[in-house]
Amino acid sequence: MPDGASETPLVEDAVHGSVDHKGRPAKRSSTGRWRSAYFIIGAEVLERFAYYGIGTNLVNYLTGPLGQSTAVAAANVNAWSGAGTIVTLVGAFVADSYLGRYRTIVIASLLYILGLCLLTLSAVLPFQSTFHCQNKHQIPSCSPLQLQLIFFFISLYTIAVAQGGHKPCTQAFGADQFDVQNQEELKAKSSFFNWWLFCLSACVSVTYVFLSYIQDNLSWGLGFGIPSTAMVASLLSFLLGTKTYRYIIKDDQKSPVARIGKVFIEAIGNWRKSSSLKANEGLDQGILPQQGSHQFKFLNKALPAQDYLEEGGNVCTTKDVEEAKAILRLFPIWSTCLVYGIVQAQSSTLFTKQGNTMDRSTVWGFDIPAASLQSIIPITIVICIPIYDCLFVPTARALTGKPSGITMLQRIGIGGFLYAISMVTSALVEMKRLKTAQDHGLIDMPNAVVPMSVWWLVPQYVLFGLADVFAVGGLQEFFYDQVPSELRSVGLSLYLSIYGVGSFLSGFLISVIEKATGGDGGISWFNSNLNRAHLDYFYWLLAGFIAIGVAAYLYFAKSYIYNRRVIS
Repeated sequence: MPDGASETPLVEDAVHGSVDHKGRPAKRSSTGRWRSAYFIIGAEVLERFAYYGIGTNLVNYLTGPLGQSTAVAAANVNAWSGAGTIVTLVGAFVADSYLGRYRTIVIASLLYILGLCLLTLSAVLPFQSTFHCQNKHQIPSCSPLQLQLIFFFISLYTIAVAQGGHKPCTQAFGADQFDVQNQEELKAKSSFFNWWLFCLSACVSVTYVFLSYIQDNLSWGLGFGIPSTAMVASLLSFLLGTKTYRYIIKDDQKSPVARIGKVFIEAIGNWRKSSSLKANEGLDQGILPQQGSHQFKFLNKALPAQDYLEEGGNVCTTKDVEEAKAILRLFPIWSTCLVYGIVQAQSSTLFTKQGNTMDRSTVWGFDIPAASLQSIIPITIVICIPIYDCLFVPTARALTGKPSGITMLQRIGIGGFLYAISMVTSALVEMKRLKTAQDHGLIDMPNAVVPMSVWWLVPQYVLFGLADVFAVGGLQEFFYDQVPSELRSVGLSLYLSIYGVGSFLSGFLISVIEKATGGDGGISWFNSNLNRAHLDYFYWLLAGFIAIGVAAYLYFAKSYIYNRRVIS
């Protein structure tokens, strides 16, 4: 009995499928969990501080020192932010297939620092004839040298590429520090995604105020230099935790993307052949759901007619087929959530344009910048995450018996419902703003202040923040958890792409409506005179879109089969 007791802790202390920094089996007592997550969260917070320190006020830098028009500057900002989101798919692929998450984060951080330093340098280089920029009749003299523009955009897109490797890998690597086969660590992993969102939202709130003030009132060189320093600190924070991290062991040397891609190729090649195989055979020790084998049966044709379970052969195994099915099950959820990205894109554009026309005076005698109202979203998240994690989840857990209180899909669905309410609220507020402008005879006075307080916009921002608590937190956890363990960075990049693609779709939708409603002398919904425009129509349209999207989402979510067993 004493001998058995002495051996049990050693067995329980090993974390299956993970090693430490020296390649030894990872010990539960000395690696992973929150001790490691703190270093990773710290690194990500500093990286987000650097990223938003550049992106939040970028449009003002483009229209100011670089002398671009508002339309061109807005297009450049959207292109840069969209590219930075989409390139995460490439960064995640490289990490999961070749370099691993740890190496990718380190390399991306170094590239990030390089891009930020170059950007800072571009801001302190002398621009051509900046003395005359105050003279509106000498606009050409405000334009920087072409070489300096090229230098600036090379720096900017270097940051976008670096973010593509850093963003999906840090969150995936942080979640890797929790063993989902352990009951307590499974609960902690769900909390990890909540507190991750909390910390990043708190960081964004500070960035909106702190760096924007420095860049507008002190110096762009200093405003870009501080993010550069923050990124150096981010890398140091990450490296400090190296000895405490758990590193996931790859099952084999073949790229997981190549393995899963081969399943689709073989299934297409064998589509005329009838499969004589049993779809329920060869499951990987219960990790993938047996009932899931009955979905997408056409992929079973990728299995060879005999010896299909042989290891090391250049054939598709049952595990490969089941992982391909797991990936395929994600796309109905991904596609129906794209409308979330379309809706969220409005908070930093049209909401701000609304605020610019309203009464922004305060009791302290100054006008509040309309763009600063965006900080209400992360502030709402900061307030609501502790309530969600410390009150809502334990209460729901007691009622449902689920470690996270509610399922990931339920959480995402609640977020979609809140987005819909926020768009209805936005439409109603805009209708009131238009009526107020009409009642006071301001329809043809676009520069006049509509006598309606800008604080009327607060509810729609708060609802956006509350929706993000459910939708963003749920999507992060879902796309991390529901992909094969070797593709978790790719999974998180799929989540990020929802908002990247949604942003592009929003721009496309606005362009189509602009041409449809503004042609032949008509008044566009997005007329530069917002008192004659109809943003309320657009908000009602988006409310309808998201209602349809949520309905479609619920249809697919109802039949979704989770691909990982829940620990009882």
